[in-house]
Amino acid sequence: MIGKMFRNRKTPKIIIISFIALLFVFSAGSMVFAKSFYDGNFKRVNEPKYTGLLRYNDVSGYDRTKVDFKSGNNTLTGYIYGENNQKGLVVISHGLGYGADDYLAQTLYFVDNGWRVFAFDNTGTYQSQGQSERGLPQSVMDLDAALTYIENNPTLNNLPVMLFGHSWGGYAVAAVLNYSHPITAVVSISGFNSPNELILEDAKREIGFFSYLEYPFLAKYQSWLFGDKAKLTAVNGVNSTNTPVMIIHGTADEAIAYNGASIISHREDITNPNVVFKTCRVENHNGHKSLYRSDAAVNYIDKINQEYRALSAQYNGNIPDAERAQYYANLDKRQTSELDANFMNEINSFFERQLVDR
Repeated sequence: MIGKMFRNRKTPKIIIISFIALLFVFSAGSMVFAKSFYDGNFKRVNEPKYTGLLRYNDVSGYDRTKVDFKSGNNTLTGYIYGENNQKGLVVISHGLGYGADDYLAQTLYFVDNGWRVFAFDNTGTYQSQGQSERGLPQSVMDLDAALTYIENNPTLNNLPVMLFGHSWGGYAVAAVLNYSHPITAVVSISGFNSPNELILEDAKREIGFFSYLEYPFLAKYQSWLFGDKAKLTAVNGVNSTNTPVMIIHGTADEAIAYNGASIISHREDITNPNVVFKTCRVENHNGHKSLYRSDAAVNYIDKINQEYRALSAQYNGNIPDAERAQYYANLDKRQTSELDANFMNEINSFFERQLVDR
């Protein structure tokens, strides 16, 4: 009888100890997963050896000046185009996994329309320093550093500043309004509202239901990396000012869900009276990147992607370098980079209206 009573008293302790041990193992494993998730999604991005997009060496008649500025401990590389243009300065913030040159078509469009342009490579991308892109909040930190550089540059700080960002940059141009930079207007394309919302959305794609269990650890790791900057949201930035903002998103966005982590899904929370929303619904122009491409560009990209998949299948996924070089040499980069004129003209008109209203 005494032995049985002793065992009964001992059993709850064993259960508690086992639960604590299990919780510890789960927590430790989850933090390892969070770091692995980050390391896998925010790597160093070097300029590709081959690309189907327009590059500066592919065009003529456009001068640019290379500049350097600091963001944290890293030196970032920027480019100034259209140095004789006096209408205003368009600052371009690029998407995750890309660099400034991947938005060269947009850059040249603005130059052709009388704007000076400041484009730059974020931390860990292309010509800028950094072992990796670090994470989602990094784009707003780099844009803050770029704007600080502009404000201290006597050849740039006399121009009204327009922000143009896509994806990672779409978040940055809205969230940077949480700072005190003098911004005349903002266009955010395919942007997300907050790093935590998008990290959960991405985790759902990768691990499904388990994302809800891992999310607290992902958010904690993100906060550990970036501190309070991980809490910066696009909505709070937009609401902190009366700066005119155009928010654009496609209904079939495959990277940032229209009804999910996007800024536009929070339209009811936005109180800034000078915000314009643009929803892109037309098929083949409502995705993450297709919304700013011309019909000809969308169709051409589909065609060459099919050709590339056939080439890859021919070599079982290991295309010889000479064959790859020949494939890219035969591409029409002006066609792949052709912009939807109406889409870009609407943005240009939005920027120009803010000059009149100043």
